[in-house]
Amino acid sequence: MKLRVSLEHLDNLDHVNNVVYVSWIQNVADAHWKAAAPEELRSHCRWVVMRHQVDYFVPAVEGDELELLTWIDPANGARSVRHVTIERIADRKVLAYAETTWCLLDPKSGKPKRVSPEIDSVLRLAIRK
Repeated sequence: MKLRVSLEHLDNLDHVNNVVYVSWIQNVADAHWKAAAPEELRSHCRWVVMRHQVDYFVPAVEGDELELLTWIDPANGARSVRHVTIERIADRKVLAYAETTWCLLDPKSGKPKRVSPEIDSVLRLAIRK
């Protein structure tokens, strides 16, 4: 996912606010899920965040063009760990790296449910395309 840093993304230090990074991390996860999984599969699943861990290396500033890259580890029960890097396109510098632990929920009961091999392979196959 590509984006351009605008004034609305900045904090009082004139660089991208950490809350904005987390929003982008969630947006790229959502975009990947919607692109990879057919609607029929998505209708039987809800993902919630259990944990975000973000390392910030270099600040992004207004006008920077960024690319967010994402991939996931093999699922473990109801949990899946997603990785995201945020790179500045001009020099391919990694500005931030995140690991987010997601939990798969059954949309009817709201309870965690095991990530099926089908879901896991759909997500992991999409990464290799």
